[in-house]
Amino acid sequence: MATLQKSIDKRNALIKATIELVNNNGFHATSMSKIAKMANVSPATIYLYFENKQDLVNKTYIEVKADYTNYAFATYKGNMTVEAGFKLIWHRIADFKLKECENAMFLAQCDNTPMIDEPSRQEGIKHLQPLLDLWARGKEEGIIKPLSDYLLYAYSINPLSFLLMAQNRGAFQLDTTHMEEAYLAAWNSIKV
Repeated sequence: MATLQKSIDKRNALIKATIELVNNNGFHATSMSKIAKMANVSPATIYLYFENKQDLVNKTYIEVKADYTNYAFATYKGNMTVEAGFKLIWHRIADFKLKECENAMFLAQCDNTPMIDEPSRQEGIKHLQPLLDLWARGKEEGIIKPLSDYLLYAYSINPLSFLLMAQNRGAFQLDTTHMEEAYLAAWNSIKV
């Protein structure tokens, strides 16, 4: 049992090191040896868990995306009204991005660069299914604009990443007033 836990701890340390190094140095400047050093494991140990750097980054992305969406949808119920459901999900996403800054920054980098392969990106999108289903229902009910899910996400969810980055730089402080204004701007951008 101790060996299994040690194995899980090593893998988690590799994931954590990958997130931190990619956030601070970018994908290309993050070498396997730097990841191993930060995780306090030998470089050969990485290959017990991951095929290569691309596999490590893809799997890290999928894990972080799953944590993100599990948090976002934890209290969502499929029978909520479209507006109430969107408001809850939006605020849960905002809360995750503020509480889990490192993970949110990693996802933002992955979503805005070609460093994640398409199968992993599609796997990440599957984790958003409750939101996509809510938008589909909203479109059917004439509440949500009949736009592609990419446009809906770009206008309603992606601005949170921009605001988070501005806050991390110290250029902007997301207080409760700003959060409510940001939510209303997101809702108004997608509602009919």
